[in-house]
Amino acid sequence: MAVVAALTMTACSSDDDNGGSSTTTKATTSASTAQADVPPVPTVEDLNAELQRALDPSVPSAEKAEMVQGAEADPELPNTLAQAYQQSGATIVVTGVQDLGGSLQANADFTINGQTNPVTVPFVAEDGKWKIEKTWACSALMNLQIQSPACV
Repeated sequence: MAVVAALTMTACSSDDDNGGSSTTTKATTSASTAQADVPPVPTVEDLNAELQRALDPSVPSAEKAEMVQGAEADPELPNTLAQAYQQSGATIVVTGVQDLGGSLQANADFTINGQTNPVTVPFVAEDGKWKIEKTWACSALMNLQIQSPACV
């Protein structure tokens, strides 16, 4: 039950975290980022497929490390998050993508225990790829009382 509560809290709290100054900060930061590092904005279908792969425990850690910001500090970070997601029985489906210039917000339907809630999953451009924002991944782990070297 703790896994369910933690993932739901993270999913819901990400809406608040990206609505304020953090969005402005990312947009400002992206102005200094070379345009070559910002990949094209993905379609809803492409971003959903990428998110599903990132949350799939059967995808090797080495592949998922390229999908989560900061995973080089903890190569198991993506797998730890994926295992918690799988154990909760949750599903998430991307329904929209917002380009914030150097970052994205994926609007999604997060379903757990038969209840669907709208959530926002933030992505950042890094090394020419879209990655799940480290803050979001770390918040999910912290809500589960799981520590990661990438989250210090």
